[in-house]
Amino acid sequence: MDLWEARVEVRADDAEAAELALLESGFGGWSLLEDAVAKRAWIVGVFEGEAEAAARWVELRAALPVEPLGAFLPRLLPEADWRNSYREHFRAWTFGRLHWVPEWERGTFRLPAGHSVLWLDPGMAFGTGNHETTRLCIERLVEFEAGTRGAGHLRVIDAGCGSGILALSASLLGFHDVSGFDNDPEAVRVSIENADLNGLGARVRFATAGLPAGLGDARAGVVLANIQADILIRHARALAAAVAPGGLLAMSGILAAEFGAVRDAFAAAAPGWPIDSRVLGEWCDAALLRPRQGA
Repeated sequence: MDLWEARVEVRADDAEAAELALLESGFGGWSLLEDAVAKRAWIVGVFEGEAEAAARWVELRAALPVEPLGAFLPRLLPEADWRNSYREHFRAWTFGRLHWVPEWERGTFRLPAGHSVLWLDPGMAFGTGNHETTRLCIERLVEFEAGTRGAGHLRVIDAGCGSGILALSASLLGFHDVSGFDNDPEAVRVSIENADLNGLGARVRFATAGLPAGLGDARAGVVLANIQADILIRHARALAAAVAPGGLLAMSGILAAEFGAVRDAFAAAAPGWPIDSRVLGEWCDAALLRPRQGA
């Protein structure tokens, strides 16, 4: 398999806007690399073939709010260079009893007793869970499971599953009825690959669907939605309606400056539900607990 790298430089001052566009676009395969010392930034992607790299750049360029500094120049990437590049930017991380570990560390990683690990391939197109928004959602999920007796029987929905990391983490925590959906078929394909990599292909279901259709009719004990703020606001009532009494709605993809608008939308859609938020970097989450009765 020939791997091609697509790399385009952007102004360092535009890095934040470029990163937000990558997150919001839903286009997989891309990441933002920054050199803080040199004050330079690049949008980088790795794809299977020169034609795919070029096609994906055309797709992304139309959604990019910043002007590249140079021309788009794809290059054939030796596999060793590709893997080493990703290894430099992905490190294992842990929260509670869950660990997210690079696939190449299978032979050396020591898993503590009673803990679980999700192996991640650095070549997967939709990331490794290192982004702040993913971590915020995962922290809420782990804490909810720890504080809920018999949480395994609860249904979990991952809305806008991306790489599938949230849904797969829920399965590792012991939830048995777990599903995810995304309106991008490529995201669903990558989610299925991640599930197979971890032997979870038969336990977690993924489907191509958007909001609100992907939520279905049955309520879930946990609804996870790592989606940009305007979409969360637009579908606030549908997301709230999908949560079972006593359940958790954990959302991110929200810039800290956007939290007020998200809070107001969900206060109207789910009156009386306690809402909490945490900030990590420039991002924040919104976590709502549906009362067991009366709401």
